[in-house]
Amino acid sequence: MIYEVSYKLHKVVERRGIIMNYQLLLRELCSENAPSGLEFKLHPIMEKNFGYIKDLEISKDENYNLYINKKGKRNGTIMIMAHSDEISLVITEVIEGGFLRFKAIGMDANILLGQEVAIHGCEVINGVIGGIPKSKTDDNILKKAVVTSDLFIDTGYPKEYLEEVIKIGDRATLIGEYKNLLRNTISSKAIDDRAGILSMLICAQELKEHELDVVFVCSCQEELGHRGAKMASYKVKPNLAIAIDVTFDNGEFGDRDRENKLGNGPIICIGPNNHPRMIKKLKEVARKYYIPFGVEVEPGNTGSDAWDIQVSRGGIPTVLVSIPIKYMHTSVETANLGDIKNTGRLVARFIEEIKLLDLEELTCF
Repeated sequence: MIYEVSYKLHKVVERRGIIMNYQLLLRELCSENAPSGLEFKLHPIMEKNFGYIKDLEISKDENYNLYINKKGKRNGTIMIMAHSDEISLVITEVIEGGFLRFKAIGMDANILLGQEVAIHGCEVINGVIGGIPKSKTDDNILKKAVVTSDLFIDTGYPKEYLEEVIKIGDRATLIGEYKNLLRNTISSKAIDDRAGILSMLICAQELKEHELDVVFVCSCQEELGHRGAKMASYKVKPNLAIAIDVTFDNGEFGDRDRENKLGNGPIICIGPNNHPRMIKKLKEVARKYYIPFGVEVEPGNTGSDAWDIQVSRGGIPTVLVSIPIKYMHTSVETANLGDIKNTGRLVARFIEEIKLLDLEELTCF
């Protein structure tokens, strides 16, 4: 069931002296190129905007996790995590004619043909992804699924120049212009998971009185296997954790087995990767504060940082809260700004509702 509430999302929000244009910030976050392993490119934006909030401590680790610590009134820690990295390509070969071979990280090869990309070498070079024209292929090849070995990046530069500025292992990212659509909806590359980063910032702004220490983590290398989540879980040693990511919507061209819908609020995940008492508490908090939400079932691996947080150290009670989007892992990922804001609100109210005495009860099955 979806719990709906009428609200208005102002483009400019003022809270406790903080003025922020969420539209502009999300545009800035999504426009930055920060693939797995290069997350540090996003850090100045996050440090600047989290820095507007009082009483926060910001630190980094060697692998580009960014930590924002907000002290509570008593002992106990909750970790809130969203990943900084975005899907990308890795260059594997420079060939004659201005072409580059590549492998994809987190992308379906079927969506790549005709895509514009930026290659991040000694210089940033733009290119387009091409393949063998269908008119030049036989029927057997036409029936095959597209694979990256059939594709190449065309830059138009001489091979000699490319070899000077592009090295094997350099990354390429999708080019996807940020666009405002109707009904509070936006489209861009890297909504996964810059929308989660923005919702964490909104959560930090919304937080008022809270007993637990809160550590926000902008994690690294989620698209490579949730590596930053493993590192952060050992560093932070939280009592509880919430991972914020994106999920598939259920529209006509989405996942029809789900009830997720843009504009109807965050999605609380149910399944073995998610602690049942935390799920119950999140639902109670959402109803109490009239925050719209939906639920989805994941019977196994959620494909998110939550999967590795849960089994780190001695086990960490964890839940996944997701923002529904369309066209995941493309250059036109589409989300609703109201869902992003309400995700931040829900997590903030959840944190405020957790008292130190609740921890033992909340973390037991």
